[in-house]
Amino acid sequence: MKKIKRFLKVGMLVLISTLLLSGCGLPGLNASTRDTVRIAAQNTTEQQIMAYMISDLIQHDTNLKTTLINNLGSGSVSFQAVKRGDADISAIRYNGTDLTTIFNQAAIKNPKLATKKVRKIYKEKYHMTYFPSYGFADTYAFMVTGKLARKENLHTVSDLKRLAPKMSVGADQIWVNRKGDGYDGFIRTYGFQFEKVYPMQIGLVYSAVQSGKMNAVLGYSTDGRIKSYDLKVLKDNKQFFPPYDASPLATDKILKEHPELKKVLLKLKGKISLSTMQSLNAKVDNQLIEPQVVAKQFLEQHHYFDGKDGK
Repeated sequence: MKKIKRFLKVGMLVLISTLLLSGCGLPGLNASTRDTVRIAAQNTTEQQIMAYMISDLIQHDTNLKTTLINNLGSGSVSFQAVKRGDADISAIRYNGTDLTTIFNQAAIKNPKLATKKVRKIYKEKYHMTYFPSYGFADTYAFMVTGKLARKENLHTVSDLKRLAPKMSVGADQIWVNRKGDGYDGFIRTYGFQFEKVYPMQIGLVYSAVQSGKMNAVLGYSTDGRIKSYDLKVLKDNKQFFPPYDASPLATDKILKEHPELKKVLLKLKGKISLSTMQSLNAKVDNQLIEPQVVAKQFLEQHHYFDGKDGK
């Protein structure tokens, strides 16, 4: 019986290893052909929406096919997918994140300078093109309920200092131990720390503060639940968080093979504001509409399919 169990374990390990090596864990990897553009997207709502927008535009404006490598766990994972040649486009890159976590560079507070440096590193070191921003920045943001903000007159992050010794705060689990713009850096910049910080999945922080399980949370500025949950975003008055302007990224290889892609990826330049991205995210997170549907609706409503916009 022990031998049978041992045999089954070995067989299972071999099967798992085979699946991992074949790339079965990343949907879309096996769909690589010369006329198919592979788009990498993280597992956040806006990443999914923007990936589908890019996909729809490519399929509408060119003769190319697309496939999505979906639900990647972090910016580092999606970057590695492009770097290894498993993907051709990264749906969204955030300049501040790439600068500090991908390139291990010091944070740059000026968005234009941050983008300039990120674009240069991508081009010279990785032979990739970092495109202009979609028009929104998805920065980390501390938030409390509107009720607490009104009661305690909270407007900025510094206003939390007098309450912090008794506050329980939920934060993105990646941010808690992150270097540079993580919790340690926050303490040094703002000069205070909270009684307890709970690492959480980012999707859970909004309901946690709304329900009173947390006194405050660190979320994303573009999340649609900010408005629907009546949350107050506190101003980062000491400009601790670097800019997180959102842009697509493509390999120079795919742009050389299909130069028509450059025009497609520039169509959304400056077209999506912070409030627009919040609204699009809300349709998925609150109204439970599929990201693919939300993406297509936006493009249709703004005439991207009838030649009146983006040309």
